[in-house]
Amino acid sequence: MYWIMFIGVAVLSYIVQYSFQKKFTKASQTPLLNGMSGRDVAVRMLSDHGIHDVKVISTEGQLTDHFNPTDKTVNLSEAVYAQSHVAAAAVAAHECGHAVQHATGYFPVKVRSALVPVVSFSSKLVPIVLLAGMLLINVFPSLIWVGIGLFALTTLFTFVTLPVEIDASRRALAWLERADIIDPSNEEEAREALRAAAYTYVVSALSSLATLIYYLSIASGRRN
Repeated sequence: MYWIMFIGVAVLSYIVQYSFQKKFTKASQTPLLNGMSGRDVAVRMLSDHGIHDVKVISTEGQLTDHFNPTDKTVNLSEAVYAQSHVAAAAVAAHECGHAVQHATGYFPVKVRSALVPVVSFSSKLVPIVLLAGMLLINVFPSLIWVGIGLFALTTLFTFVTLPVEIDASRRALAWLERADIIDPSNEEEAREALRAAAYTYVVSALSSLATLIYYLSIASGRRN
């Protein structure tokens, strides 16, 4: 049963990633009529929300866009920062959506931020503890459950991330429309690109859940 679930999640992941790449590429080929770059869009969205202590900077790589609440920076990849197309606008607005969440005290963001140090620590221990737990199942049967508990924290984190990402996309699209950054001719492309990006987080959460179930089945089977 687990392998059926695992294969199903893997296939779903491939479909979602393919769909995201396809929609992102399509949106990347649609220029903004106002000529604004991803940086311009980010700066304006932050300003429109009264956020003046967050910097917009460029970062190397592809799909490396993120908001860093620690140093208060919106980091845009090179393909987004200087480009003027619907995809760049959507990504820039999405990352600024996270800045708005932090500025307004969005509750799921508070929960996610509280989990970050815990998950960062536990994720480093999970492989070691789980492996040791499997090898020492007959000597120290509780150890594998400790590993499962640590992994469960990472699974919880992926599910807490879902409302954060979906809300950031919702804020982004609403502002893009309200600020006339996009128009009716390319609104659907922006919407689809943001929706496809959100689906990748859904698949990530399901994949983590499937792995957790697998570990639980191993522990339960060996206990019995």
